[in-house]
Amino acid sequence: MLEKVVIANRGEIALRILRACKELGIKTVAVHSTADRELKHVLLADETICIGPAPSTKSYLNIPALIAAAEVSGADAIHPGYGFLSENADFAEQVERSGFIFIGPTADVIRLMGDKVSAINAMKKAGVPCVPGSDGPLGSDINKNKDIAKRIGYPIIIKASGGGGGRGMRVVRNEEALEESIAMTKAEAKAAFNNDMVYMEKYLENPRHVEIQVLADTHGNAIYLAERDCSMQRRHQKVVEEAPAPGISEEVRRDIGERCANACREIGYRGAGTFEFLYENGEFYFIEMNTRIQVEHPVTEMITGVDLVKEQLRIAAGLPLSFKQEDIKVKGHAIECRINAEDPKTFLPSPGKVQHLHAPGGLGVRWDSHIYAGYTVPPHYDSMIAKLITYGETRELAIRRMQNALSETIIDGIKTNIPLQELILADENFQQGGTNIHYLEKKLGMRD
Repeated sequence: MLEKVVIANRGEIALRILRACKELGIKTVAVHSTADRELKHVLLADETICIGPAPSTKSYLNIPALIAAAEVSGADAIHPGYGFLSENADFAEQVERSGFIFIGPTADVIRLMGDKVSAINAMKKAGVPCVPGSDGPLGSDINKNKDIAKRIGYPIIIKASGGGGGRGMRVVRNEEALEESIAMTKAEAKAAFNNDMVYMEKYLENPRHVEIQVLADTHGNAIYLAERDCSMQRRHQKVVEEAPAPGISEEVRRDIGERCANACREIGYRGAGTFEFLYENGEFYFIEMNTRIQVEHPVTEMITGVDLVKEQLRIAAGLPLSFKQEDIKVKGHAIECRINAEDPKTFLPSPGKVQHLHAPGGLGVRWDSHIYAGYTVPPHYDSMIAKLITYGETRELAIRRMQNALSETIIDGIKTNIPLQELILADENFQQGGTNIHYLEKKLGMRD
């Protein structure tokens, strides 16, 4: 087992990693910025090292400072958590070159899955379903383009290869509009990006966001741990997550899960990872892979009984997985609400001092948070201050427990998004299950 780990992160995930290390008898080194001296995990760690001023570019994103912290503390490994440098291939590479273990996949695999084109090609090769498309730029032969669109099936979307930020794309619903739409998108792309190359994909109108959790070791073993539904989103940011996803059968779970586990073996993956899909009309379409632990990992832990962070640490130490696929049994239902320090109506951040705190409790309630009464939420980082997770034998019970837990939670001194979470949990369509990724924004009047 590893002897000492640098926790290269902050907030609730840093505390989560520290707890897992303690259970395994691993010593911890908490690195922190000058603004984070009072973080809970910093107060609990075996050693602490200040790595720079408050701005993350000068602290949590400062690669030389993080590696220096590992050197001076005599650590074996660095755990990047999520966000910051967790999916930075250069960081992973420099950690390994400096003689330390990066708790995550290799730099080559991070690069492979970090590039959308290479990731999709790798997934196609491994048999993971992807969004049907033109598999390259569209030419000038309109008949060929019509054949491609017919093969994909309308509606389709024309996208600029150099596009981004929602620009350079046009939805086409029938063949009559195809030629003009391609021409207009090419002209827009040329003007906006100085690149008129466009390609075609299937347009998914009302998909859900469903993802598959995987674990893979360095001995060729890979397993999947069911799925999560993360469709309740605002501006592509997840707000509520749950596991398992409503309406996914055991047969469908097994098929997509085995494909993902096989893909891990094909690309030489190690550690915890998540395959993210759009899911519509019973079909999965791969969009990306997160090569790290996810914010929403607790809901998977609750329904499988697997400690994902401890497995990350074991894998990094070169040990085989603690579980075989046949050991993984899905039991009950779990829901996670992200609690943010923000105005629930304007969504503006609300940093400040936590005057009073009462965390919820009871059977099936989990509170993952680094805040405490007297703690000051700094303005420099992400606004998430807690994750509230509830578990029940049924989805209905998990929802009721979440409603109770939200009503019990008291955080005075700052604003939080708890009123928004209560609104979502009381929503009839959410309670029925299976809402799509646009549902919350429509409910909030943010889209037509």
